[in-house]
Amino acid sequence: MILDIRGMKMQFGGLVAVNDFNLSLEHGELVGLIGPNGAGKTTVFNVITGVYAPTEGAITLEGRDITGMRPDLVTRLGIARTFQNIRLFSRMSVMENILVSLHWRLKSGVFDALTQNGKYRAEEASMQSRAMDLLARVNLDGVADSPAGSLPYGSQRRLEICRALATEPKLLLLDEPAAGMNPAESIELMKFIGRIREEFGLTILLIEHQMRVVMGISERIVVLDHGVIISRGTPREVSRDPRVIEAYLGVEKHA
Repeated sequence: MILDIRGMKMQFGGLVAVNDFNLSLEHGELVGLIGPNGAGKTTVFNVITGVYAPTEGAITLEGRDITGMRPDLVTRLGIARTFQNIRLFSRMSVMENILVSLHWRLKSGVFDALTQNGKYRAEEASMQSRAMDLLARVNLDGVADSPAGSLPYGSQRRLEICRALATEPKLLLLDEPAAGMNPAESIELMKFIGRIREEFGLTILLIEHQMRVVMGISERIVVLDHGVIISRGTPREVSRDPRVIEAYLGVEKHA
């Protein structure tokens, strides 16, 4: 087991955004987290990654308690994420966006940077090589020097995922990666996610509203509604669950 969440509750004043959330992920799994807008999906991601400390509950990563741990420490332990709204450094180059994620691994200090000594130059060269290798693996090496904001939408999504991969995660959290994509782009994204999962040996937890995507690549699906899990199982099982149909379509339409 790589991730274990027990009894997670996230409350903001009088609003309970997530309540009694339980989830376990095995190494190498690809699990979908779905639900109507406002169900609490992104809040779950924010709690896992340390943006919020949960009101109740515990989160362990490979047996280590990370409940309420700072986001930078969570990243160092092997969890990376993307966001529903792309958060690239749009004026920086594609290469520089990747270098930002690699920077935390630098061992050189301020003195090394100021003097541009051999240690600093060697690390910089290593980082440049690592960044270019990552970009090549996601077919973005040809635009390494282009501003990130100038890329087509689908390429920006791939760059954001690549930047997350640069932190060398064990667990990758993808928040609506297919948002804004047309059907053809969504199919390509499905293939891309499947490929990086295999190549990088990742466990993936995926939030997605496009049912074609989440049903097509998830091994298991967990459904949230108003912060509470209402269903879990295989894509086939979940798609036939009356509680899920009601949550998405409403009682009258379902009837």
